[in-house]
Amino acid sequence: MAAEIINVTTMEQLREALDIRMEVFVQEQKVPADLEIDEYDTLDADAFHILIKYDGEYAATGRVTYYNKDSAKMQRIAVRKDFRSKGLGRVLLMAMETQARELKLVYSVLDAQCQAEGFYNKLGYVAISDEPFDDAGIPHVRMKKEL
Repeated sequence: MAAEIINVTTMEQLREALDIRMEVFVQEQKVPADLEIDEYDTLDADAFHILIKYDGEYAATGRVTYYNKDSAKMQRIAVRKDFRSKGLGRVLLMAMETQARELKLVYSVLDAQCQAEGFYNKLGYVAISDEPFDDAGIPHVRMKKEL
């Protein structure tokens, strides 16, 4: 079955996106809930949330914000456990990159969990931080890609 890409425009869709993030980051990875939700998690924020629906269920989410005048920041990329290894992370990131291109941005920047660095490398991202850094108790590396 094909994945459905949804640009979040309603509160119901935003709640679904936040539910996925709470499940993946807070419950599974033990990120404190107060660090997970922030000022970009509203419909009127300067952010673009994306949902992926697969087999009738919401499976993955991510958001795009502005990093600087020519770069997008890919954030909160999460795929529910039952939907991993189905290519949905790639579909999600490609949809996020499409959103960034539509905003006329030239680069994509993200802070990858170190355990996912290889995944992002395969999609054309290269590490730009000198060494890993801590974000919510999880080692990360900053990565960049030309869109």
